Amino acid sequence: MAYETIKYEVAEQILTITLNRPDKLNAFNAQMQAELIDAFDAADKDDDVRAIIVTGAGRGFCAGADLSSGADTFDRDARRGPVKRFADGKVDYSDPQVRDGGGQVTLRIFKCLKPVIAAVNGPAVGIGVTMQLAMDIRIASDAARFGFVFSQRGIVPEAASSWFLPRIVGISQALEWCYSGRVFPAQEALAGRLVSKVVAPDDLLPTARALAKEFAAKTAPVSVALIRQMMWRMMGADDPMEAHKVDSRGIYTRGRSDDVKEGVVSFLEKRPAQFKNKVSSDMPDYFPWWSEREYK
Repeated sequence: MAYETIKYEVAEQILTITLNRPDKLNAFNAQMQAELIDAFDAADKDDDVRAIIVTGAGRGFCAGADLSSGADTFDRDARRGPVKRFADGKVDYSDPQVRDGGGQVTLRIFKCLKPVIAAVNGPAVGIGVTMQLAMDIRIASDAARFGFVFSQRGIVPEAASSWFLPRIVGISQALEWCYSGRVFPAQEALAGRLVSKVVAPDDLLPTARALAKEFAAKTAPVSVALIRQMMWRMMGADDPMEAHKVDSRGIYTRGRSDDVKEGVVSFLEKRPAQFKNKVSSDMPDYFPWWSEREYK
C-alpha cells in the first residue's frame, strides 16, 4: 500500500510510523485506519523490524477523529450507507459496517508480534489517545496533552478502550478521565500511570529509539514476540493456571530451540548471542494458543 496519511520508515531494525496529516493535527480518518492496519501487517511479516515507534508529524500526535463532516461525523448510516436491519427494523449489530474503526486498529496492534512504543509529541485526544492503549509503552513530550473527550461529544469510549484503559490506570482513574472528558497535561498522565516517562520535546524520539534499541539489541525475536502476547493475553485470564499452561509450552518448545542453545553458550563464552530463529517462520507449534474472537 502506498501511504498518504502515515510515514513508514525502517532504520536500525526500528520501524517508525508517523501519523502524517500535520495540517489537521493528524486527525484520524478511514484512510489512516486502513493504512495503520496495513503497516502493522507489514511489520509483523518483516524480520528486519524488531521494534515499532508510533509518533505524530508536526505539533500534534493525533487530534482524534476528523470532524470535518460536522454533525454526521459519527453517524454510520449517513457516512457509509444504511447498515443491515432485521425484518422488524432492528439493527443487525453483527453487520461489519457497524464496527468501530478505531477498535479495528487497536485490535490489530494488540495482535502485533513486535514491541510497540508510543512517542507522544503533542495533543492526543479521542482515538489519538485510545489507539495508544494497545501499545506497550507510552513516552510523552512535556508538550503532550491527553483527553478521553467522548462524554463531551455525546458518544462513548471506543477502540476497545473500556477493556484497555482500566487495566492500565485502574478503574477509578479511567472513570474520572472518561466522565469528565477534560484534556489534561503530560504530568497528570504520568501521575495516573498512562505514560511511563515525560521528557523534553527534543528528547522524545531519542528516548523512544534508545528504548527500542534496547529491546532489539541482545534479544531473541521469537522470545520477544511470545512475551508480548503472553503478557497481554494473560491480562484477561481467569486463573494463573492459564499462565502456567502457556509458560510450560513456551519453556518446553523454546528450551529445545537453537536460540536457547545459543543464548546459554554465548553467555558461558562471554560473547554476544547470534539468534537465528525468525518470527516469520519459527514461531512454536502451539502458537497461537487462543481462539480468535469473531465480531458478531
